[in-house]
Amino acid sequence: MNIKSLLGQLRILAVLEGVSYLLLGLTMPLKYWYEMPMPNKIVGMIHGVLFIAFCVWVLRFAVKKKWTILRTLICLASSLLPFATFIVDYKILKHEIE
Repeated sequence: MNIKSLLGQLRILAVLEGVSYLLLGLTMPLKYWYEMPMPNKIVGMIHGVLFIAFCVWVLRFAVKKKWTILRTLICLASSLLPFATFIVDYKILKHEIE
């Protein structure tokens, strides 16, 4: 995987976005059960940036590769569900050629 390529960047973003989503699941109890909002605030901001970056990179790659609307929407929707970006990386992005 070439980090300098658009596909390489997208695959890295998919994993990072997925990890940040899962980390939110760890920081939410800290915020609401233990009244420690700072970890959630930090992870939430990082997740927000990664979420937006992932969506932008999906759209850029979709245009470049002339993806169907369905494939593009599946990839975009994956950012809304825990673990889904990992599945998209494994099932779709891993098999793409740049």
